[in-house]
Amino acid sequence: MKTILITGCSSGYGFETARHFYAQGWAVVATMRKPRPDLFPASDRLRVVALDVTDADSIALALELAGPIDVLVNNAGIGLFGALEHSPMQRIRDVYATNTLGTIAMAQAVIPQFRERGAGLIVNVTSTATLASFPLAAAYTGSKAAIQGFTGSLAHELAPLGIAVKLIEPGYGPTTAFAQNADVELADVLPEPYWSYAEPILMAMAKPALFTTEADVARAVWQAVHDNTGRAHFPAGADAEAIMRQA
Repeated sequence: MKTILITGCSSGYGFETARHFYAQGWAVVATMRKPRPDLFPASDRLRVVALDVTDADSIALALELAGPIDVLVNNAGIGLFGALEHSPMQRIRDVYATNTLGTIAMAQAVIPQFRERGAGLIVNVTSTATLASFPLAAAYTGSKAAIQGFTGSLAHELAPLGIAVKLIEPGYGPTTAFAQNADVELADVLPEPYWSYAEPILMAMAKPALFTTEADVARAVWQAVHDNTGRAHFPAGADAEAIMRQA
């Protein structure tokens, strides 16, 4: 039985991905900053482990508790939507600490066990905002774009060791808490003159023609984990697939 460790499982993409792999018979280590065992069924195949990807000690302890794993999914992330001029620099630092440095730290931490085994897979969840410019998300997009480049380079570095590195690229997920976990009030980051520009964008976001669901991401991760063709990029969601075709 193979084991997958997924970061950011308290909600959204991470939660659904953990459920999906568990349903398919995998052993799942579902990590989150504040563990909520009640989210998942009681099972010897599913463990909920505390993990803050911005804290080195937390990473070390979580991996110790997890034991050997076959797949790491770097899903934990926070959003930030609004005008850059009015985005608090501390929040921007938080976004990069989680989305960028947290992903890098987790990858660095699991490489030794994968290298010793001569096998392993790291799956990084980014965003199609890195492929088609999305307005009012400059800091967030930058944090994810950094992981696009990081993943491509790391894949070359680790391939001779038997370790694969792949990307999941979701589109817009209206049912996820994209900006809520950034702890920033929308009114504070979109005062005039930005609000006049942002209002029609927000209206369009409320009724998107194409979008990404949590299940789309779970299926894309499943596909990436089981793909043996050497493919590196996996769009998740109808909008993501449309953007990928145009990219």
